[in-house]
Amino acid sequence: MTHVVTESCIRCKYTDCVDVCPVDAFRAGKNMLVIEPDDCIDCALCIPECPVDAIFVEEDVPADQQTFIDLNARLAKQWPVIIRSRLALPDAEEWAKVKDKLDQLDERADNQKD
Repeated sequence: MTHVVTESCIRCKYTDCVDVCPVDAFRAGKNMLVIEPDDCIDCALCIPECPVDAIFVEEDVPADQQTFIDLNARLAKQWPVIIRSRLALPDAEEWAKVKDKLDQLDERADNQKD
């Protein structure tokens, strides 16, 4: 099993979870984080650190968020490792309250030019 970052992370990108990951399993996109399933050791340290409750054990991912299992695996292969927390996106607080924001996902890597 692995852990999965879901839709709540989009346009927020809080990185509190990154600091507690003992194996550097997080990858950074422009406006979201994902977890590399091959690196995740299922320690669950990241789950309580996420202020928007975006991280789930794979078997507990809600039915309406199942697409994020494959999305994490695919994007983790393209995005760079993130090993330290950073500031959340400037309007993260506003986006934290928004549901259904998959259409807001920017699939470019964090280090990719605009």
